[in-house]
Amino acid sequence: MAAIAEAFRDGGIWMYSILLVSVVALGVTLERFFFLFFKYNMNAQAFMAQIQKLVMADNVDRAIKLCNAAPSRVVPHVIKAGLTRANKGEVEIQNAMEEATLEIVPKVQKRTQALLTIANVATLMGLLGTIVGLIEAFEALETATPENRQRMLSRGIAMAMNTTAFGLIVAIPTMVAHLLLSGVTKKILDDVDMYSVKLENLLVTRGKGGPVE
Repeated sequence: MAAIAEAFRDGGIWMYSILLVSVVALGVTLERFFFLFFKYNMNAQAFMAQIQKLVMADNVDRAIKLCNAAPSRVVPHVIKAGLTRANKGEVEIQNAMEEATLEIVPKVQKRTQALLTIANVATLMGLLGTIVGLIEAFEALETATPENRQRMLSRGIAMAMNTTAFGLIVAIPTMVAHLLLSGVTKKILDDVDMYSVKLENLLVTRGKGGPVE
């Protein structure tokens, strides 16, 4: 712990800047993790199987109530839009679900992409601290008195190395978090696309009085 405190002190003001970036990265990661894993995501396959059974049984009202039971989930939000137009034409069903999809997509994608930018900022701040530290080190070689030269040289190199390390320590986990959250985001949106098309086909077939598979 003492070594970490010393490294932080040697890094100078750049360490505080990178620390601020790390707090932002952690906040965005936790917020996105909560929403994507616990509010928006669900077992869409099992949910859609229930919806299909209810539609096949001509019990659309119960299917809508099933969607209402999970108001924060993304797939039920879009499926409900189609079910409320179940007795309308194909175009109205499609338009309703497209509108619901356009409403929900920005919420699902919000701030996840920003993690890449935050990681880059942390890396660049570490690099800037490195450059400033090396400038101080070279200035020490040129201007410092012999008795102070070694101390100033060590301080400049310490700043350079510590800011680089801290910038990477923040950037790498942030990029990993972005990779993980992007995967979950894609899975949710893929579920929306797939099951909205399946429901559309289901309702259109039902409306034409054909066999529902």
